[in-house]
Amino acid sequence: MPAIDLPFSRQEYDRRLTKTRAAMQALDLDILFVTDPSNQAWLTGYDGWSFYVHQGVILPQEGDPIWWGRRMDSFGARRTVWMQESEIIGYDDSYVQSTTRHPMQDLAQHLLALADRQGSAHPRIGVEMENYYYSAKAHAVLTNAMPEAHLIDATALVNWQRAVKSDEEQVFIRKAARISDHIMQLAIDRAAPGQRKNELVGDIMQAGIYGTGGDWGDYPAIVPLTPSGQDATAAHLTWDGREMQMEEATFFELSGCYRRYHAPLCRTVHLGPAPKDMLHAAQALEDGLAAGIEAARAGNTAGDIARALHAELKKNGIDRNGRCGYPIGLSYPPDWGERTISIREEDNSELRPGMTFHFMPGLWMDNWGLETTETILIQDDGPAEALSQIDRKLFVKDAD
Repeated sequence: MPAIDLPFSRQEYDRRLTKTRAAMQALDLDILFVTDPSNQAWLTGYDGWSFYVHQGVILPQEGDPIWWGRRMDSFGARRTVWMQESEIIGYDDSYVQSTTRHPMQDLAQHLLALADRQGSAHPRIGVEMENYYYSAKAHAVLTNAMPEAHLIDATALVNWQRAVKSDEEQVFIRKAARISDHIMQLAIDRAAPGQRKNELVGDIMQAGIYGTGGDWGDYPAIVPLTPSGQDATAAHLTWDGREMQMEEATFFELSGCYRRYHAPLCRTVHLGPAPKDMLHAAQALEDGLAAGIEAARAGNTAGDIARALHAELKKNGIDRNGRCGYPIGLSYPPDWGERTISIREEDNSELRPGMTFHFMPGLWMDNWGLETTETILIQDDGPAEALSQIDRKLFVKDAD
């Protein structure tokens, strides 16, 4: 059988297990059950489009983790995880979308057997209750199947361990950033009156998968967000088949993806002369981004970044409140954020070297939207590094 192409060294995976187990001990957990595919991949390397069925990683306090999921996907686990085949468990297909049985009934048997081997008659088992991939039905079935166990909310326990990126991870994020720049430049160059939006997005997605500089691209956790004109007053619209028009702005929120690692980036293109209020806001946003990046230093807080941004915006009469960024790294659909720290004034989380954020202070006004953002990396000393090489400005294009 061909050797498995693991994305990281075994030492890197051991580092991750050590960090996670320390967090488990703080909650007095005997076992952790992880359903978030990003957390599964971070701990074991598992990579497959199988998160639409119940699957997860079982992490005891000692020994290797165990990948558990649908039997047909266990063969994918054999090709992607670093553990031995004995640590891969597949449940029968009769459990899949059944009205008479549930995969959590199978999982419960394995959890109880593991707890028994550990000598835990009433095991404390952590589960990710606030997670896209762990349903209310799953929790109810698992609870009923293990009355002797205590299910503890361990939401984001692994996510927090992912906050500081290792040197190996930073290499991947930088590769993703080069792909982000590549597809963003394509979007800026191709944006023109008469350009059908769906065709432009098709070219963006193809370029993202092709990658750049010999680095192949993976599918991003979020599809391109590319609304124009009045649609750009909303943050999360995608695209349609209409042609781009003069006197309209389009923001492009995109990310390259390399081996599941992301580096999100936004830029805005206006076709024809931009209105004065948009030009004014674009300059204020540039100043705010610069101030926020200057404040993004190890030892400062996430709130310091937000306050620096908002101070610059207020100087220019723009009152923007709320979240303006979040951690990024390894992720699967539907979100490339890590769902831990938020860049907002009330978040006092300390910034540490190796943290990576999408610094994302979008402006959505009554008649237009404007997004200029950066993926930033917290340094040992000095301000954060912005990973994009694309000019930080509003791109104004006249008709050719």
